[in-house]
Amino acid sequence: MNDLLLKALAGEPVERPPVWFMRQAGRYLPEYHVTRAEAGSFLGLCRKPPLAAEVTLQPLRRFPLDASIVFNDILVPPAAMGMDLDFVQGKGPVFSDPLREVADLDRLKMPSIAEDMPEVLETIRLLVAQLDVPLFGFCGAPFTLAAYMIEGSGSKDFRHAKAFAYKHPAAFARLLDMLAEVTGQYLLAQVEAGCAAAQLFDTWAGDLSQDDFQRWALPYAKKALAPLAGKAPRLYFSRNMGPFMGVVQQVEADAYALDWRVDIAAARKLFGPDVPVMGNLDPIALFGPDELIREKVHSIIRAAGPRGHIFNLGHGVGPHTPIAGVKAMVEAVRDWRW
Repeated sequence: MNDLLLKALAGEPVERPPVWFMRQAGRYLPEYHVTRAEAGSFLGLCRKPPLAAEVTLQPLRRFPLDASIVFNDILVPPAAMGMDLDFVQGKGPVFSDPLREVADLDRLKMPSIAEDMPEVLETIRLLVAQLDVPLFGFCGAPFTLAAYMIEGSGSKDFRHAKAFAYKHPAAFARLLDMLAEVTGQYLLAQVEAGCAAAQLFDTWAGDLSQDDFQRWALPYAKKALAPLAGKAPRLYFSRNMGPFMGVVQQVEADAYALDWRVDIAAARKLFGPDVPVMGNLDPIALFGPDELIREKVHSIIRAAGPRGHIFNLGHGVGPHTPIAGVKAMVEAVRDWRW
């Protein structure tokens, strides 16, 4: 088993940082489209463990990566709680029954992970029997899930979600508490099924003000990660986290994934040498020439230092990303030596 990732997360010296990337399985790979067509839909792909496992393995066949992440979607828990989820071409995830009134929360149920979300656990069990690298589990963080559930889809300003929080703070806190309980148990189940680490994606928390980030994102993310304490390394990620670097450690994750807007050297200085970080190449850099990619990769590695750094993109790989760019990035990381 390649344990470079686990050594880096433990802060042990490594000759080069481990490399993997968010959304490393997906639409930029032609073989992904073949498998998705076989599944019939994106949700069908998530809910068919043999096909989800196949998609998870596809980037590992192309690139010598140091970790994998189970193929799934962050919105599986809300669907298991009773919401009607679909993925619409050109729009992405859509809930046809968004939570717009306080009474709408009564429609939600507390799901059984084993009974209502069994597919991802079966996918994990299929994967750990085949992988020679650590497998990440993941889930959406409570605030990000709540934002989708109230808005009904992605949004530029999350007007409905924020307005719900401002008008009905007690109900919003109740929803976040429910989601923290569900996501915590969901992540724990993924680790118990075989995942070596877990990442909490709080994609939309970066759209909050400083006060609202500390009120609506941090405490519930902390609660979601708590069940994994001492069981597996826990990573926390939010886009646009730069303004919150001084408070984000209240989440009490074991490591933090940084987007490309954050100065990784400054983050390391702020967090201290014993807190691992992951990141943080701008995904669009992969559209550039190989020499540029190599220069940017090595600049990040140099700034992050020789201990406690996992190389990754600052967000997920996009659907139109050239495979050659991904290859150049991976090769640049693997060529590095301290």
